[in-house]
Amino acid sequence: MTDTGSVKLLKIKCPRCGTLTNWQGNPDRPFCSPRCRLIDLGRWADETYRVPAENAPPENDENADRMDEE
Repeated sequence: MTDTGSVKLLKIKCPRCGTLTNWQGNPDRPFCSPRCRLIDLGRWADETYRVPAENAPPENDENADRMDEE
């Protein structure tokens, strides 16, 4: 943290590029800039980042069975 008089500013590292940036007053936090924020969003959108999950059990939906018969 940086001390500016009586106000302490919290500095964080941008999770994308590692640049130190202020937490307070930063509309892009936890990122340092709109560019890093959009790059991160793009990586989620194109599935570069994924959250592991267990396979869901097959659904027993009566409507799905009926559609197969038609």
